[in-house]
Amino acid sequence: MAEAIRIAIVGAESTGKTVLAQALADRIAALSGLRCTWVGEHLRHWCNTAGRTPRPHEQPAIAEAQHRLIDAAAAHHDVVVCDTTALMTAVYSDLLFDDRSLVPYAVEQQRRCHLTLLTALDIAWVPDGLQRDGPQVRVPVDRRVRALLIDHALPWSLVAGQGAARVEAALDAVAPLLRARAVAGSGLFTRLADRDAQAAARRWVCNDCDVPDCEHALMSR
Repeated sequence: MAEAIRIAIVGAESTGKTVLAQALADRIAALSGLRCTWVGEHLRHWCNTAGRTPRPHEQPAIAEAQHRLIDAAAAHHDVVVCDTTALMTAVYSDLLFDDRSLVPYAVEQQRRCHLTLLTALDIAWVPDGLQRDGPQVRVPVDRRVRALLIDHALPWSLVAGQGAARVEAALDAVAPLLRARAVAGSGLFTRLADRDAQAAARRWVCNDCDVPDCEHALMSR
């Protein structure tokens, strides 16, 4: 069996990663005919079980457990959508504990993903118990995630939009990865043809894609 395509979803808190992961996995399965699943966030289970957030020395084990879950899913599926990766554990270790020791491991694991989707800060922050530090951390987290993706030349795409539009934007980003594996006659090929036909009209040329002005143009075109 060919290696599973791994699609990582990362981003600041309350940017819809879990909802997007589930919906995107369903859309990929329906359109491509491939065996697709999604892997939830281990940290959520950890916090619910422990009744608290992790301490600094507990972060490495949480990052490793996340990727064991991803590896297990990849062994039995064609496509795995990952609701977060060790990259986010590394970012929060840096932000909360001033500890960057997890970065090498996180980058190594992120390279195993064929594409990383970064969720934009264009939806409202909502509380979620132990999983939320507050809306004030979203911009610092977003900046750290972008810096790691850019500095380590990892393939990534910004995903923005409300509701179903967010899912469709994500599907547009990942569809080319599935071209060679999709079942003949699936709806994915029609979608790819439409996407290619519109590519010239959508093209945006920018040398600094991570600056706010460029992102504004990307999200509003």
